[in-house]
Amino acid sequence: MRDVIVAGVGMTTFGKFYDKSIRNLAEEALQEALKDASIEPKDVGMVFFANAVGGVITGQEMIRGQSALHHTGLLGAPIVNVENACASSSSAVSMARMAVASGSVDIAIAIGAEKLTHAEKIRSLTAIGTAVDLEDFGVAREPISKILLGYPKENKSENVQGQVAKESKKQTEGDGGSQKSAFMDVYGIAAQLYMQQSGATAEDFAKIASKNHSNGALNPKAQYREVVSVEEVLNSRMISNPLTLLMCSPIGDGAAAVVLTSREVARKLGVPMIKLRASVVLSGRDRMGGEDSVATHSAQKAYELSGVSPEDLNVVEVHDAAAPAEMMLYEELGLAKQGEGPAFLASGAPFLGGKVPVNTSGGLLSKGHPIGATGCAQIVELTEQLRGHCGKRQVPKARVALAENGGGFLGTDAAAAVVSILTK
Repeated sequence: MRDVIVAGVGMTTFGKFYDKSIRNLAEEALQEALKDASIEPKDVGMVFFANAVGGVITGQEMIRGQSALHHTGLLGAPIVNVENACASSSSAVSMARMAVASGSVDIAIAIGAEKLTHAEKIRSLTAIGTAVDLEDFGVAREPISKILLGYPKENKSENVQGQVAKESKKQTEGDGGSQKSAFMDVYGIAAQLYMQQSGATAEDFAKIASKNHSNGALNPKAQYREVVSVEEVLNSRMISNPLTLLMCSPIGDGAAAVVLTSREVARKLGVPMIKLRASVVLSGRDRMGGEDSVATHSAQKAYELSGVSPEDLNVVEVHDAAAPAEMMLYEELGLAKQGEGPAFLASGAPFLGGKVPVNTSGGLLSKGHPIGATGCAQIVELTEQLRGHCGKRQVPKARVALAENGGGFLGTDAAAAVVSILTK
């Protein structure tokens, strides 16, 4: 297998763009990535186009990539449409890496684009809510009483089970359900269980949200670029206990693109040698018996393939769809031991200037979460960090980076997780 180099990256600003289409967004990100890599559309051997909810929001199905890229000069090349919930474009990156590493092509592009905003907000929330097994869970939201994300791994309390049932009843009867994603109830319940397991507090989660908004304020392409205090996070509107509004990722639009090449092509192009050492995609499994999460399994395999360990990491991007998810991922990725996520946060390690800054881009909480674009956007951030191009949010001497991108829910685990490791 050949070495794979990230030769070019590009992304739009993330935000709510009612006047832009998926095509507009994809074209902007693609043009920036091609320019960054010093290549033209005719040089591209294969395209992997990621989008998660276009069919629900816009009605475009089956040929989303061909439609979005119609006027880019890429038609004629193989275009593979990739859909894997929130992990869609990180899955596209993984497939593009395989195409280059195998020698099938010398240059491949992964593009993720999402138009998640809609004049009727319920359309957006409905689209997000399809990322569960509807055949098992049904439209009555019964899955919320089952999706416990494995925390704690045993002896779940009757009190928490009662809260699960309460939140399920709210969703079924429409008590605020039309104004929020059902996923926030899942994250809220998971957060309560994690608090019991680890001693984490709502203030801990607020510190993560404040950290990520501070980072996002330094990112010109973030959806939200305002610094918020821990107190402001705690005092924002309650969404699903203990999650407040500022602990939850927003609805938004955007696109990001990543150009991957062989080392030989990268040398000819004269681009920085940022190596994509591993990009592992795995599906989730039932964790009720205490099994490790799909994120943990993906990370373990990525560490093995890359020869990198958690202790080697300089900068990390994780899927903080809700603030508690970031703290859980400290443990699932091996940054902290089980139950020691709060201590890892308290040490200052995941902050800018700390041992291993997490979500320097602002994460999903501040940078935004246009679902199909999120995974590629993580690779954009980490590539720029390894190049030393991130300005005031730059991690000094960053040489090893990791991205974790989750997607959907299947039983008690994420339906998919992609862990990618890059080195300078």
